[in-house]
Amino acid sequence: MEERALRETESLAVQRADLERRGQTLDDRERNLDHAIEELKQAKRVQRRELERLSGLSAAQAKQLLLAEVEQEAKHQAGLRLQQIEEETRAEAERRARNILSVAMQRLAAKASSDSTTRLVELPNDEMKGRIIGRDGRNIRALEKLTGVDVIIDETPSAVVLSSFDGVRREIARITLERLIADGRIHPALIEETYEHAREEIEGRIAEEGEKAALEARVNALDPELLRLLGQLRYRTSYGQNVLDHLVECSHLAALMAEELGASVETARRAALLHDIGKAVTHEVEGPHALVGGKIARRRGEVEAVTHAMEAHHGEVEPRTVEAVIVQAADAVSGARPGARGDALEQYVARLRELEEIASRNQGVERVFAMRAGREIRVVVDPGEVDDERAALISHEIAAAVEKEMEYPGRIKITVIRESRSVSFAS
Repeated sequence: MEERALRETESLAVQRADLERRGQTLDDRERNLDHAIEELKQAKRVQRRELERLSGLSAAQAKQLLLAEVEQEAKHQAGLRLQQIEEETRAEAERRARNILSVAMQRLAAKASSDSTTRLVELPNDEMKGRIIGRDGRNIRALEKLTGVDVIIDETPSAVVLSSFDGVRREIARITLERLIADGRIHPALIEETYEHAREEIEGRIAEEGEKAALEARVNALDPELLRLLGQLRYRTSYGQNVLDHLVECSHLAALMAEELGASVETARRAALLHDIGKAVTHEVEGPHALVGGKIARRRGEVEAVTHAMEAHHGEVEPRTVEAVIVQAADAVSGARPGARGDALEQYVARLRELEEIASRNQGVERVFAMRAGREIRVVVDPGEVDDERAALISHEIAAAVEKEMEYPGRIKITVIRESRSVSFAS
């Protein structure tokens, strides 16, 4: 046992010596490794300084430059992909839009009509002209004062012309004059009595026309005041197109498009029928007919979805719903179809040229575009000659000149565009 203990002690001594030797070797290797690491760090610092000297950039600047290049390349690739997606989406949207519009237009058969602001009343003979005028013109003055219509008696044989932009007044004057001619007696007292009877008759017709239009458009539960305003539009035209016929047509178009798109058919139908109702009172209330009509409908209990679509159909309010866009499209389709509207081309072109001429007077103006049938002017100015403050002043000056020199219904929007562009080509 003693010998075995001695042998184990000797073995442990040998193992301990071996471990100490190995520990010493590891310590030497660690010192060599630390020395090598320090040499590598020093070499890296020398290399970085040399690279900075050769490139003229610090490490932080080089890092930022590399990141910027990578970011720019990523943005470029993303932009190309986005452009491709937008083109594909636009093509698909145009295809679907054409399909929806063609389906809606094919399913609607609408009449084409053209009205004017004058009405011809036939006379039994030319002697009746003198009786209409009366002694010292008292009869014609009484008729014009009561009806608010211009009675034009010229060299046209056996006829007089009634002229007025208000269709209701023109129709009342026509009925009054025809009844006076049929009676044969024409004097101020009888003119007033006949006028009152004609006015009552027209008011009854207006109510009937409003109810008939709502029934034809399949719109229910309209406020009586809205029905009355609809009926008044039977006697109003827009570029020769009867406004009430236009509203009924728009209602059908909007319903068909809403059905194709999965939108609210009832909202689109209702908003399209009422969208031009402000035209019935624009001679009494100041402002664009879209906003005026929206306010009237809101006061008469129409929901916000309907009133918003009414207000947005000419762009005075940004459309936020599908139904609002549908009403815009229906209004454009109804007005643009062949035979729907007509206007004196010379007068239309003259009005647009006058607007453009007024806007072109200002210094720095490069181009002027009259848009939306003269409801908007877009003015492009030279960015090198006109700054932002001057651009704002130009819009005010053009608005003041238009108000002073022109007569027009509603409002005209003046937009001054100033932009700087930098263009280069890679070849």
